[in-house]
Amino acid sequence: MTTTTAPDILGQALLAYHHGRNSAALTVHCNVADDETLPVAYFFRSLLQMPELERLALDECRGRVLDIGAGAGCHSLELQSRGFTVKALDVSAGAVQVMTERGVQQVAQHGLFEALPANELPYDTILLLMNGLGLAGSLAGLDKFLAHARTLLAPGGQILATSSDISYLYEDEDGALRINLNGPYYGEIEYAFGYDGRRGDTFPWLFIDAALLSDAAEAAGYTADFLGEDEEGQYLVRLMPSAS
Repeated sequence: MTTTTAPDILGQALLAYHHGRNSAALTVHCNVADDETLPVAYFFRSLLQMPELERLALDECRGRVLDIGAGAGCHSLELQSRGFTVKALDVSAGAVQVMTERGVQQVAQHGLFEALPANELPYDTILLLMNGLGLAGSLAGLDKFLAHARTLLAPGGQILATSSDISYLYEDEDGALRINLNGPYYGEIEYAFGYDGRRGDTFPWLFIDAALLSDAAEAAGYTADFLGEDEEGQYLVRLMPSAS
């Protein structure tokens, strides 16, 4: 079967699962690793199905929450059940439809760097889970996001985000790293989603190691507090603008 290009592959897969196709699965194409299969059910997990770092992040939320890259809305729904006021954003139109149908009360189709209406600001917590810092796309994009986030946060506000160090992908058989230090940062990679014989557009994604994130945060005027790390090298960080 010939694979054709189609937009919003993630949204199509989320809608299919939400409307009863329980076996729906995405193919995740990556320029530095083999293709992987991702069951769409993962985006619909309950609190008990979430990894420990995500549960910790939800426990650390406070005030008004902006859930960026919200997917099918599992984190927003959990926070709503706890009495939080949450706005969920996703660039995928299909994801926005799914979240609306699932009962997320405030939903918008929105990119990471787009300005929000002034009457919606500020937020006390910005949430970026599922390796959510990756939405920045690159180190330059991370700098841009950190500057933009200042316009979204209330005084004393916080960013709660996850990311990973993927240097292990570049290890040889002896455990030595084979990284081109003169090339792009090794955590700047490219993904594309495939679903039902169609493949979406390629998009950039950032995985950033903790030391480099600390440096980027300090340069942007934030303090970085690492709250936890799992056995796969994913970590949860709290970023807060430093006092002027």
